[in-house]
Amino acid sequence: MSKLIAIVGRPNVGKSTLFNRLTGARAAIVDDTSGTTRDRQYGKVEWNGMEMSIVDTGGWVVNSEDIFEEEINKQVAIAIEEADVILFIVDIKNGVTDLDDHVAAILRRAKKPVIVVANKADDLTYYGEAEFYAFGLGDPIAVSAMNGSGTGDLLDRIVSLMPQEAQEETPTEHLPKFAIVGRPNSGKSSIVNAFIGEERNIVTNIAGTTRDSIYTRYNKFGFDFYLVDTAGIRKKAKVNEDIEYYSVIRSIRAIENSDVCILMIDATRGIEGQDANIFSLIQKNRKGLVVCVNKWDLVEDKSTAAIKTFENAIRNRFAPFTDFPIIFGSALTKQRILKVLESAVNVYENRNRMVSTSELNNVMHEAIEAYPPPANKGKYVKIKYITMLKEATIPTFLFFCNLPQWVKEPYKRYLENKIRENWNFSGTPINIFMREK
Repeated sequence: MSKLIAIVGRPNVGKSTLFNRLTGARAAIVDDTSGTTRDRQYGKVEWNGMEMSIVDTGGWVVNSEDIFEEEINKQVAIAIEEADVILFIVDIKNGVTDLDDHVAAILRRAKKPVIVVANKADDLTYYGEAEFYAFGLGDPIAVSAMNGSGTGDLLDRIVSLMPQEAQEETPTEHLPKFAIVGRPNSGKSSIVNAFIGEERNIVTNIAGTTRDSIYTRYNKFGFDFYLVDTAGIRKKAKVNEDIEYYSVIRSIRAIENSDVCILMIDATRGIEGQDANIFSLIQKNRKGLVVCVNKWDLVEDKSTAAIKTFENAIRNRFAPFTDFPIIFGSALTKQRILKVLESAVNVYENRNRMVSTSELNNVMHEAIEAYPPPANKGKYVKIKYITMLKEATIPTFLFFCNLPQWVKEPYKRYLENKIRENWNFSGTPINIFMREK
């Protein structure tokens, strides 16, 4: 089950720097202007054998004095609702500000573990964190996100506060789990309603803990799978939905708990930055993908050329991963929504597809002979044997060779393209590993 940490605090306290430090990202340090990339705002942290997701609220606050408070209120409210542990970042050099007090007051009313992180403690002889006891949120931890001091203690505290794996209720049947994700107003609720609205034939509604995914069983028209809720099935938070942060933090759990994600794109608005952000979440979690271009009934030019142009735009934006189905439909008129489900089922099957070792070696050795790996410093890479891992969560291929370290990303991409040309792995990511024979 995914564990979620949210970082909150006013601008310029070092939220993104701490995020980069905890995730080990080499991302640039971002300031408080909006629109920074999602790569810097969502990541994975592993500590003492526990894997956790972490979300940085920094970068969403619009740079304008009078609306800081309102935006921070929204972000803190969402973090409180969705996260397991909240890191409240303050600046040890500036001390307590009015905005810090304001955030602390909201966090005190929350029934969530909060850790006050006094950042910018670059000089360990300075004990300025004591004044943050005034928040009434427990012992502050002094850290320096810039040089990493204190972050080990912080991670120990986070792990100790994470809820224990217990009473979690998930479906026992080995049925596909599909999540419908997308930015606000892309039609997630409409398509969920279109799927389960009429003559509901639902066997179970399995809810996890309050903040975790709700699984709705769908079994009609020959389909049988679980819908993992992001919208529509569960009541929405009392949070204004127009901020980017909402759709991202809500999508994280659903994506992590699914096998295949159906990404909704609004045909009337085209591909926006937020679509690319959610796509990168799906990619990072190595999930299957079906893109549904919704509201196609509202588009005037439905010609083949228009469809091709739209498809190319989506694939170019999501490159280098371009092998996934795109369906143009409408949740409102129910046009092609069964095609969406068929594609999701196909992608799920592709994720579990196995290729025999003999077939794999026959085909791939031909491709390798036609275009061998580039030589490095006069040394030639010889790929001897290829096999596919049986127990992997996504299709995983092992290439045994004499110098695995010399095989670089472009050549691995060539091998992946050859695999996709010969076998149907549409919609699913592929792992390629080089191993010494």
